[in-house]
Amino acid sequence: MSTSIHVSDETKEKLARLKREDESWDEFLDRLANEGSGMKAGVWNGTDKAEKAHEAIKRSRGNR
Repeated sequence: MSTSIHVSDETKEKLARLKREDESWDEFLDRLANEGSGMKAGVWNGTDKAEKAHEAIKRSRGNR
């Protein structure tokens, strides 16, 4: 089964920059839809990423 998805030329250009040369549009969209779903608990253990994320959230909230 095939489905058409209408997007603006600007959106298609942005997507085309992210798409790998060796993948079909279907493979690309599937990869895009699944990105981040593999993140597991504790993935930031041993790094400073959690603290950096916390600080970014505080800054975005005006240090409330």
